[in-house]
Amino acid sequence: MLGLFKKFKEGLSKTVASISERTLGLFSGRRIDASSLESLEEALYTADFGVATTEEILFEIKAAFKKDKDLRGQDAARIGATVLERVLAGSEGTLTPASSPPTTIVMIGVNGSGKTTTSAKLSWRLKQEGRTVTLAACDTFRAAAVEQLKTWSQRLDLELVASHTGADAAAVAFDAWQAARARNRDYLVIDTAGRLHTKSNLMEELAKIRRVLQRHDSTAPHHSWLVVDGSLGSNSIEQAKVFHKAFGLSGLVVTKLDGTSRGGAIVGIWRELRLPIYFIGLGEQAEDLQPFSIQNYSRAVFGIEG
Repeated sequence: MLGLFKKFKEGLSKTVASISERTLGLFSGRRIDASSLESLEEALYTADFGVATTEEILFEIKAAFKKDKDLRGQDAARIGATVLERVLAGSEGTLTPASSPPTTIVMIGVNGSGKTTTSAKLSWRLKQEGRTVTLAACDTFRAAAVEQLKTWSQRLDLELVASHTGADAAAVAFDAWQAARARNRDYLVIDTAGRLHTKSNLMEELAKIRRVLQRHDSTAPHHSWLVVDGSLGSNSIEQAKVFHKAFGLSGLVVTKLDGTSRGGAIVGIWRELRLPIYFIGLGEQAEDLQPFSIQNYSRAVFGIEG
């Protein structure tokens, strides 16, 4: 567990450093004062925690400070982490298998969100856990996406169903489902297109994939996850709303948190959409896709050790 927390802390290091820099290392142990509270407020806004969460954290810290003028930075950090844990209660997604395999997971998101690499990393993770997995390259609109998945599949020794650029994505999804069913695979992970000529074309293609899957399994897809780029901060909320309305999302994967100081965006996304967060991306390696942990996230953000 300690190793997992270390990964969270390293992956969120830019957010942690940003908060520490703006508060002049408040959480390193010095006393709280009015100036440091102002700095903390600015740091939390900059890290994209949003108005509601920032106000809740500050309210709790100020209340504690009012009772104890000797309140230290570490105390404030623990209070902040406790507030985050309360705000995020219920946000951890739990991957449940379908009653009849393959459990089908459709990965959705705009190009550049990390959707294709996340599809490969998720498949590898499931395989590491002893599951059998088929990966489907259904972003046929973009040649680079198919090649990218092929490269990842070879590197991670994953079973891939793919076709040529421009092939019908729903047909590839159908072939992949048939292959996964015939081979009795536990999971089918489907990478989808992130951009077609118009937004309506993209949504129609996603709907077509769903219709094809449901012809063979009325409960499919069992999971529809939006992959969002964590560095977009609160801007990703509007993106998620569009996909949720059009496709009906069941969860989120937040990527690229290692490359941003706006790691608080996770909280805003959860507060706004109430969609569970299944995984977060904390680096470029396959093992850097980690199940979302409220406790590890909250403690890492405030630089709490262990």
